Amino acid sequence: MKKICVIGLGYVGLPLAVALSKHYSVVGFDINQERIQELQRGYDRTAEIDKSTLKTTALHVTHNVEEIEKQEIYIVTVPTPITKDNKPDLTPLEKACETLGKVIQKDSIIVFESTVYPGVTEDICGPLLAKTSGLTQGKDFFLGYSPERINPGDKVHTVDKITKVVAGETPSVTELLVEIYGTMNNNNIFQAASIKTAEAAKVIENAQRDINIAFINEAASIFNKVGVSIYDVLEAAKTKWNFLPFEPGLVGGHCIGVDPYYLAHLSKEIGHEPEVILSGRETNESMPAFIAERLAGIASENKKRLLILGLTFKENVPDLRNTKVVDLMDKLKKQGFDISVHDPYADPEEARKFYGLELLTSLDGLEPYDMILGAVPHKEYRALSQDQLQRLTTDQGCVADLKAMWRNLTLEGQRQYWSL
Repeated sequence: MKKICVIGLGYVGLPLAVALSKHYSVVGFDINQERIQELQRGYDRTAEIDKSTLKTTALHVTHNVEEIEKQEIYIVTVPTPITKDNKPDLTPLEKACETLGKVIQKDSIIVFESTVYPGVTEDICGPLLAKTSGLTQGKDFFLGYSPERINPGDKVHTVDKITKVVAGETPSVTELLVEIYGTMNNNNIFQAASIKTAEAAKVIENAQRDINIAFINEAASIFNKVGVSIYDVLEAAKTKWNFLPFEPGLVGGHCIGVDPYYLAHLSKEIGHEPEVILSGRETNESMPAFIAERLAGIASENKKRLLILGLTFKENVPDLRNTKVVDLMDKLKKQGFDISVHDPYADPEEARKFYGLELLTSLDGLEPYDMILGAVPHKEYRALSQDQLQRLTTDQGCVADLKAMWRNLTLEGQRQYWSL
């Protein structure tokens, strides 16, 4: 039985490691000791794997480097964030390579799943592994790439049910990756032409979504200023067979709000100005300011008690990374709003640690607000009734709804409804 080690046990690595452990001997490694202890207790803070599965899986998890020696295949799933000036931050990837350089041996195969721009696997990771290990790339150890496609919170498109793209440094490595990933996902495999091709495919997947959402966000901004709802427009436009049904909103998270900058970086490195890619990013990054400006125009000068519903970067997940709700809050505070925040999925300690926020623990018994803002369409918020929304707002208050969760409800009194 092949011995596999998955490096990084977050949203990507943990589901992959659990799925592979049904067929192979798998060790999951993460430098976060607290994360390992939680997983050993059967608790996954990402909510991707349930407790019963964690308790029964054959996967062994560890934070000790000594326990990942003598594995045949290493799969790296560490995050690839951006810096404050929107440049690729390969630090987690480089540290993973330095760690692996101490444990890999002759004939080891190192597969990367982290999102990067074309060339990173072979031109940056490979040489770093060679330098740290003293081994020769392409002779003593071999590289592969299989881009991750995890969609946090998605219980349908799980890692064992989606197409896996694979590419190896040699035909034999590619063949091995086809076998390993195919065992896990019923042979739903696509062989890319090369590692660089697979890297490029991944980075354009999210860049394309970013650009499509940017177009809808720009359209929403235009229509909102003339009193037309983008959701009414989309409802009509979607009746055409080839219309792409993207929706407006805040674009954050660790994929769509990050990956385009990796492609833009490569573009600039080779002397090409990435106009479309960065234009889409600029449009999406401008949405918090646009929304704050519109809400400030609705609110009375001394009636700016605001309740924000939702903090995570997307619905029904606890992930707070790169959430644009925080950016929106900063813009709203500059407009004079006094803000409270509630989110049933966000970890209160993480909200406090990363953003200095004290989350409300319940929506019960609150004094009515001048305005409530549905920022993230968690299922709990979608289920709020007319009476519940009215109890949360003053008689002359406003219900603001970024994702049109409540557009079909009728509000009583002098309450007003606003959406994009």
